[in-house]
Amino acid sequence: MIKEVGIVDLPKRKRNRLKGYDYSNDGAYFVTICVQNKKCLFGTVGADSISARMVDKTFNEIIDKYPNVYCPKYVIMPNHFHALIHIERADMESAPTVSRIVQEFKRYTTIEYINLVKQGILPPFEKRLWQRSFHDHIVRNKNDYEMIWHYIDANPTNWEKDCFYE
Repeated sequence: MIKEVGIVDLPKRKRNRLKGYDYSNDGAYFVTICVQNKKCLFGTVGADSISARMVDKTFNEIIDKYPNVYCPKYVIMPNHFHALIHIERADMESAPTVSRIVQEFKRYTTIEYINLVKQGILPPFEKRLWQRSFHDHIVRNKNDYEMIWHYIDANPTNWEKDCFYE
Protein backbone atom coordinates (compact mmCIF):
# COMPACT_ATOMS: atom_id res chain seq x y z
CA MET A 1 0.00 0.00 0.00
CA ILE A 2 1.37 3.41 -0.98
CA LYS A 3 0.98 6.29 1.45
CA GLU A 4 0.82 9.79 -0.03
CA VAL A 5 3.16 12.08 1.83
CA GLY A 6 2.71 15.82 2.04
CA ILE A 7 -0.82 16.00 0.66
CA VAL A 8 -3.05 18.13 2.82
CA ASP A 9 -6.81 18.39 2.54
CA LEU A 10 -7.38 22.03 1.70
CA PRO A 11 -10.76 23.66 2.13
CA LYS A 12 -12.77 23.92 -1.07
CA ARG A 13 -13.12 27.49 -2.30
CA LYS A 14 -16.65 28.67 -2.90
CA ARG A 15 -17.31 29.63 -6.51
CA ASN A 16 -17.40 33.42 -6.70
CA ARG A 17 -19.29 33.86 -9.97
CA LEU A 18 -22.60 32.42 -11.08
CA LYS A 19 -21.79 29.27 -13.04
CA GLY A 20 -22.50 29.59 -16.76
CA TYR A 21 -23.42 33.29 -16.60
CA ASP A 22 -21.84 35.68 -19.11
CA TYR A 23 -20.72 38.70 -17.09
CA SER A 24 -20.41 40.79 -20.26
CA ASN A 25 -24.19 40.56 -20.78
CA ASP A 26 -26.29 43.69 -20.69
CA GLY A 27 -27.20 44.44 -17.12
CA ALA A 28 -26.30 46.05 -13.84
CA TYR A 29 -23.78 44.52 -11.46
CA PHE A 30 -23.03 45.44 -7.86
CA VAL A 31 -19.39 44.82 -6.93
CA THR A 32 -17.45 45.06 -3.68
CA ILE A 33 -13.66 45.04 -3.71
CA CYS A 34 -11.78 44.85 -0.40
CA VAL A 35 -8.34 45.95 0.66
CA GLN A 36 -6.12 43.05 1.75
CA ASN A 37 -6.59 42.30 5.47
CA LYS A 38 -9.22 45.08 5.68
CA LYS A 39 -6.52 47.70 6.19
CA CYS A 40 -7.88 51.26 6.06
CA LEU A 41 -5.64 52.67 3.33
CA PHE A 42 -8.10 55.09 1.72
CA GLY A 43 -8.46 57.65 4.48
CA THR A 44 -11.45 58.10 6.76
CA VAL A 45 -15.13 58.35 5.91
CA GLY A 46 -16.06 61.82 4.71
CA ALA A 47 -12.48 63.07 4.53
CA ASP A 48 -10.59 63.83 1.35
CA SER A 49 -7.45 61.73 0.95
CA ILE A 50 -4.81 61.34 -1.74
CA SER A 51 -5.39 57.59 -1.90
CA ALA A 52 -9.18 57.95 -2.29
CA ARG A 53 -8.69 60.56 -5.04
CA MET A 54 -6.31 58.18 -6.82
CA VAL A 55 -8.89 55.36 -6.61
CA ASP A 56 -11.61 57.71 -7.88
CA LYS A 57 -9.52 58.95 -10.81
CA THR A 58 -8.35 55.45 -11.78
CA PHE A 59 -11.84 53.96 -11.61
CA ASN A 60 -13.30 56.70 -13.80
CA GLU A 61 -10.50 56.30 -16.36
CA ILE A 62 -11.29 52.58 -16.64
CA ILE A 63 -15.05 53.15 -16.94
CA ASP A 64 -14.51 55.92 -19.54
CA LYS A 65 -12.34 53.56 -21.59
CA TYR A 66 -15.38 51.42 -22.49
CA PRO A 67 -18.20 53.19 -24.37
CA ASN A 68 -20.68 50.49 -23.38
CA VAL A 69 -19.92 50.61 -19.63
CA TYR A 70 -20.98 53.22 -17.11
CA CYS A 71 -21.21 53.55 -13.36
CA PRO A 72 -23.89 55.84 -11.94
CA LYS A 73 -23.08 55.11 -8.29
CA TYR A 74 -20.00 54.09 -6.33
CA VAL A 75 -18.37 54.80 -2.99
CA ILE A 76 -14.78 54.62 -1.78
CA MET A 77 -14.63 53.49 1.83
CA PRO A 78 -11.50 53.34 4.04
CA ASN A 79 -10.90 49.66 3.24
CA HIS A 80 -13.27 48.71 0.45
CA PHE A 81 -14.99 49.95 -2.68
CA HIS A 82 -18.59 49.48 -3.87
CA ALA A 83 -19.76 50.13 -7.43
CA LEU A 84 -22.93 49.69 -9.45
CA ILE A 85 -21.64 48.92 -12.93
CA HIS A 86 -23.83 48.89 -16.06
CA ILE A 87 -22.90 47.05 -19.22
CA GLU A 88 -24.89 47.81 -22.37
CA ARG A 89 -23.61 46.12 -25.49
CA ALA A 90 -26.09 47.82 -27.84
CA ASP A 91 -24.75 47.21 -31.37
CA MET A 92 -21.28 46.32 -30.16
CA GLU A 93 -20.17 42.76 -30.65
CA SER A 94 -18.34 42.48 -27.36
CA ALA A 95 -18.08 44.10 -23.99
CA PRO A 96 -15.66 43.68 -21.12
CA THR A 97 -16.72 41.31 -18.39
CA VAL A 98 -17.20 42.55 -14.85
CA SER A 99 -14.11 40.52 -13.92
CA ARG A 100 -12.07 42.31 -16.60
CA ILE A 101 -13.15 45.72 -15.28
CA VAL A 102 -12.29 44.73 -11.70
CA GLN A 103 -8.97 43.21 -12.81
CA GLU A 104 -7.99 46.47 -14.52
CA PHE A 105 -9.15 48.50 -11.52
CA LYS A 106 -7.06 46.43 -9.12
CA ARG A 107 -4.03 46.46 -11.40
CA TYR A 108 -3.97 50.19 -12.09
CA THR A 109 -4.85 51.29 -8.55
CA THR A 110 -2.06 49.04 -7.24
CA ILE A 111 0.45 50.56 -9.69
CA GLU A 112 -0.62 54.09 -8.75
CA TYR A 113 -0.59 53.31 -5.04
CA ILE A 114 2.95 51.88 -5.28
CA ASN A 115 4.08 55.02 -7.14
CA LEU A 116 2.72 57.16 -4.29
CA VAL A 117 4.45 54.93 -1.71
CA LYS A 118 7.77 55.34 -3.58
CA GLN A 119 7.29 59.12 -3.43
CA GLY A 120 6.78 58.89 0.34
CA ILE A 121 3.18 60.11 0.06
CA LEU A 122 1.31 56.95 1.15
CA PRO A 123 2.11 54.20 3.65
CA PRO A 124 3.15 50.84 2.20
CA PHE A 125 0.88 47.81 2.18
CA GLU A 126 1.80 44.19 2.91
CA LYS A 127 2.21 41.88 -0.12
CA ARG A 128 -0.86 43.08 -2.05
CA LEU A 129 -3.22 46.05 -2.04
CA TRP A 130 -6.45 44.19 -2.78
CA GLN A 131 -7.87 40.92 -1.54
CA ARG A 132 -8.05 38.06 -3.99
CA SER A 133 -11.22 38.13 -6.11
CA PHE A 134 -14.25 40.33 -5.35
CA HIS A 135 -17.90 40.09 -4.36
CA ASP A 136 -20.51 40.54 -7.07
CA HIS A 137 -24.27 40.58 -7.32
CA ILE A 138 -26.23 40.54 -10.57
CA VAL A 139 -29.00 43.13 -10.24
CA ARG A 140 -32.23 41.32 -11.00
CA ASN A 141 -34.98 43.97 -10.91
CA LYS A 142 -35.89 47.56 -10.04
CA ASN A 143 -36.38 46.82 -6.33
CA ASP A 144 -32.99 45.12 -6.15
CA TYR A 145 -31.43 48.10 -7.96
CA GLU A 146 -32.99 50.62 -5.56
CA MET A 147 -31.86 48.63 -2.50
CA ILE A 148 -28.28 48.58 -3.81
CA TRP A 149 -28.41 52.30 -4.65
CA HIS A 150 -29.56 53.07 -1.11
CA TYR A 151 -26.94 50.73 0.38
CA ILE A 152 -24.14 52.55 -1.48
CA ASP A 153 -25.56 55.94 -0.43
CA ALA A 154 -25.86 54.90 3.22
CA ASN A 155 -22.52 53.09 3.43
CA PRO A 156 -20.51 56.07 4.75
CA THR A 157 -23.18 56.86 7.36
CA ASN A 158 -23.28 53.23 8.51
CA TRP A 159 -19.50 52.74 8.44
CA GLU A 160 -19.13 51.80 12.12
CA LYS A 161 -21.79 49.07 11.70
CA ASP A 162 -20.26 47.81 8.45
CA CYS A 163 -18.91 44.25 8.29
CA PHE A 164 -15.68 45.70 6.83
CA TYR A 165 -15.22 48.14 9.74
CA GLU A 166 -11.97 47.64 11.65
